[in-house]
Parts: sequence; C-alpha cells; structure tokens
Amino acid sequence: MQKLLLGVDRFNTWVGHAFAWTIVVLTLIITWEVFSRYALNTPHAWVFDATYMLYGTLFMMAGAYTLATAGHVRGDVLYGFFEPRTQAILDLILYFVFFIPGVLALCWAGWDFFNDSLAIREHSSVTSDGPPIYPFKFIIPLSGAALMLQGVVEILRCIVCIKQGEWPSRTQDVEEVDVEKLRHMVHADLPKGDTAGSTQK
Repeated sequence: MQKLLLGVDRFNTWVGHAFAWTIVVLTLIITWEVFSRYALNTPHAWVFDATYMLYGTLFMMAGAYTLATAGHVRGDVLYGFFEPRTQAILDLILYFVFFIPGVLALCWAGWDFFNDSLAIREHSSVTSDGPPIYPFKFIIPLSGAALMLQGVVEILRCIVCIKQGEWPSRTQDVEEVDVEKLRHMVHADLPKGDTAGSTQK
C-alpha cells in the first residue's frame, strides 16, 4: 500500500516539476516582449494570449503536486492541535463532502469545454488571428484527473491513519522554512552569552 501511495506522490511531483518549466518560458516571453515593445517598437499581439495560457497551465497543473506535498493552506487553526486520527477523520469527511464532488465537476465540465472547443477549432478572440485555445482547454480535465488521482491517495492515507493512529509517510520536496528552527540555528552559532541583537552598541 505504501509503495502505491508514494508512487502516485512521485508521479504528481514529477508532473509539477515538469510544468514548473512554464515559468521559465513565461519569463523569457515577457522579457522579449518588453524589449521588443520598448526598444524595437515592435510589440506582438500574440504575447497576451500566450502568457495567460502558460500561467493558467501552470496554475492548473500545480494542484495535484501541491496536494501531494501537503502544501495547500489550511484555514482551521485548531487542526494542528488534533490527534492524527482526529485529523484523518475530519479530512476523510471533507474529501467526500467537498473534494470529490468538486473535482468530478471540474473533470466533467472541463471535458465538455474541451470537446466543444475542439469541435469548432476554437481560436482566441482577444487578438486578431489569435492562437488556438482548444489544446489549452484540454488542461482543465487533465489537471482534474491528476488531482482526483492524488485525492484518492490522500483518502487512502486517511484510512491508514485512522487504523494505525499516525500518518503514513509521504514524498518530501521543497519544504517551507520554519522560522523558529531558523532562529534557533542562528542563535546556536553565536558565541555563548551573545545574541543577534547584542552586537549593537
């Protein structure tokens, strides 16, 4: 079971890393457009379409990666004080009440949007001769499918935690900096009796 959970984690982490390269492409396009517009006086009409498609693709495809690395923001400040089994029960309820219906709706509607767009070979109407947007609309059901796959894994994690009383391990990627740990490390490196603020006279 754990191999399956970590395997899906690794897959969605790989997907997240792959689509993160759209940031590089986006940066290069915007840099070139700024140079072209202000230095060469030759702006390109297609850049607006390209930038929102790239940013939308990055945003959509990052969902499953963020869920795999437990990076989504939690609004409940009490959650962290609960026992792991209580956390898992709450998560399990919320996955079935909100997550699954929402992601199913995303996949269903996204597939309809893509099919309708593909049928008419839809192009952007923001600019004249805008680029085709049906490949971009395929990202909607694709990201929904990846998110649903990761959601199933998270539901299985909840069940394992309810049975065992502790959360199973997950693939670790980039972690947020713990300010308290960082502060402790800084003070630990200072001479004994000294603090970060004591150097001022």
